[in-house]
Amino acid sequence: MINNWRKSVCLALLASLLATASAQQAQHKVHVDFREATLKNGLRVQLAEDHSAPVVSINITYDVGSRNEREGRTGFAHLFEHMMFKGSQNVGNGEHMYLLSNVGANFNGTTTPDRTIYYDTVPSNQLEMILFLESDRMRGLDITQVGLDNQRHAVQEERRQFTDNQPYGKAEERQQELLYDDFGYHHTTIGSMEDLNAASVEDVAQFFKTYYAPNNAVLSLVGDFNSAYALARIKKYFEDIPRNTPPPDVHMNEPEQSSERRATVNDPLARLAQVRLAFKAVPGNTPDFYPLLVLSAVLQIGQSSRLYQKLVKERELVTNVFGYMDERRGPSALYTTATLRPGKRTEDVEAAIYEEIERLMREPIADWELEKAKNSARLAYVNAIQNAQSRAITLGIFTVFYNDPNLINTRLDLMDAVTKADVERVAQKYLKPTNRTVVITVPQAQSAPRTSTSGN
Repeated sequence: MINNWRKSVCLALLASLLATASAQQAQHKVHVDFREATLKNGLRVQLAEDHSAPVVSINITYDVGSRNEREGRTGFAHLFEHMMFKGSQNVGNGEHMYLLSNVGANFNGTTTPDRTIYYDTVPSNQLEMILFLESDRMRGLDITQVGLDNQRHAVQEERRQFTDNQPYGKAEERQQELLYDDFGYHHTTIGSMEDLNAASVEDVAQFFKTYYAPNNAVLSLVGDFNSAYALARIKKYFEDIPRNTPPPDVHMNEPEQSSERRATVNDPLARLAQVRLAFKAVPGNTPDFYPLLVLSAVLQIGQSSRLYQKLVKERELVTNVFGYMDERRGPSALYTTATLRPGKRTEDVEAAIYEEIERLMREPIADWELEKAKNSARLAYVNAIQNAQSRAITLGIFTVFYNDPNLINTRLDLMDAVTKADVERVAQKYLKPTNRTVVITVPQAQSAPRTSTSGN
């Protein structure tokens, strides 16, 4: 009785605090000032001055990811990202990283299914250097057999580290294969060993010609600079790079799933059984995407979430449970992962998760849950775009994904507009049993509880 009273008082206090925070946030809208220009060769440029710190961040987003790969060449977009650091027309092998490291830069490149980015953050007096370096490798990469072999081995080692020799790594890969039918998302970004071995110098050269052109890229610059001066420098280094024929469109018409898909993975590296769920959903920045973000927060993000309270605290079935709503240009998915306590059954964990999902379908979420989800999203988003580098990355990605860089200013409005009815509606629409993909990981010493696999 006392515990229930304390819980009621805590929830009432939390609701009051969230309501106050929500009212305060309404008075402080997120706004990033930026200007845009398009060079003669089609390169889109975004400039956002920020003189709060003496740094500048450049981000170049190329409209290419693993979804652009063809069968027999999986992992190629990521392999090529590595190749971009192996020298260019006027910069030798290793010099790009040496020059940036010498001025204390933060730099890297990353590849996902939907894009590839390269970013550099340097002292503001090094603006011209990063413009030269990025333009030089966009203009002409130094493609050699030695460089290809070196980076091929680096990527293969990365695959061993994070997939082949990682507990639950094979389950993640298997879930991706089961979840998607279209080749673009059917395979993982890291690719297969066989395909990486098959990549040739000719493949690299053709990939560069197809995708690494100014008219297939967005340059976002944020930080301590004068916009007129910066744009003049960008034109100096980038505008005479020839544009190329636009690359072919990617087929992303994922068919609707009509039955549950299921597999079991025996994993010699895993010490505990694990349940992985995925519900196929909608592309990012579509009307149902934002209610799904709220639903995911209520269901599985943080210790106050429903699944944590039910599976970890109350029933002590799992050591942890977490999940997220993925964001892709094509059909995304809502993911849930639960790692079991020793001696617990995967059937019981699945049943407990489905109970909470069914409750979302038939009952509106609480006011405090809705406010908590929105406030958590606001906090995470504001923290994410606080520094110049993440602001530049966000501008570039929103442009390539949705042709809408101003989404950086309106995204929270879209979250704020979500209602409890929206959350209940998307739960009923997307969290159906026929729309889920289940992968059970069993430590190899145990016997698999179920081994059947079903699909459309």
